[in-house]
Amino acid sequence: PWISVPGVVRSVKETLSSQFVENCKGVVQRLTLQEHKMVWNRTTHLWNDYEKIIHQRTNTTPFDLVPAEGGAGVTVRVMKPLDAAELSLETVYEKFHPSVQSFTDVIGHYISGERPKGIQETEQMLKVGTALTGVGELVLDNATIKLQPPKQGMPYYLSALDFESLLQKQESSVRFWKILTVVFGFATCAVLFFLLRKQYRHHREKQHLRQMQEEFRQAQERLTNAEGGETLKNACVVCLSSTKSCVFLECGHVCSCHKCYQALPEPKKCPICRQGITRVVPLYNS
Repeated sequence: PWISVPGVVRSVKETLSSQFVENCKGVVQRLTLQEHKMVWNRTTHLWNDYEKIIHQRTNTTPFDLVPAEGGAGVTVRVMKPLDAAELSLETVYEKFHPSVQSFTDVIGHYISGERPKGIQETEQMLKVGTALTGVGELVLDNATIKLQPPKQGMPYYLSALDFESLLQKQESSVRFWKILTVVFGFATCAVLFFLLRKQYRHHREKQHLRQMQEEFRQAQERLTNAEGGETLKNACVVCLSSTKSCVFLECGHVCSCHKCYQALPEPKKCPICRQGITRVVPLYNS
């Protein structure tokens, strides 16, 4: 069955010794070398911190969870501790080795866009005597009680927190993801609404443009049908509603009514040949 087992870490065989701290014994040892450098971001034009694990080694030895001193309970063998979703390791040694750079190296790093800062060396251990809470599947194997990862795919924990604190931590995490899901849901709806609104406005503009073109075509047809082709021939090329009443000089074109001539932008140019208009002579039709 899936169960929570509190206890104290005790090695089954030999213990692991720290490489840097004397008299530090444990059952899980993790050695990490992490590179720290600055990387030039071509988008923001800023130097950003960058971290990369260049080497990591984890050593383990079999261990049990035994009842605390004076407590009642049974000894439980912990299986596959590295498969735990949360494995509480204590940092027993940490040292940063800054990189030594010459002037030539600095220039080269600025050109390449990468500036090394140094290497951080870390040792983490699950020490003997640490109070631990194991949450997983409990099985009986040849008179040995074992705690192992659940087969149903449920999470496996080996945490320094007690069961109540671990449960509250998981509930807080679930609550956070629920809030994040709601926020992203609202953001998605807002973006979708904006896109639909933009598409609707674009559709309305196209519809309005088609309507204006249709009205213009119908106005041309009405003008042709009502007054004949001669009237359309003498109509102002700008508004198509008034008759031509101006002669533009020096080009000599007769193409506009006086009202549309006044509406032409400065400097005024002939709508037909785009030549500058120096003066206008009124045209009187008899």
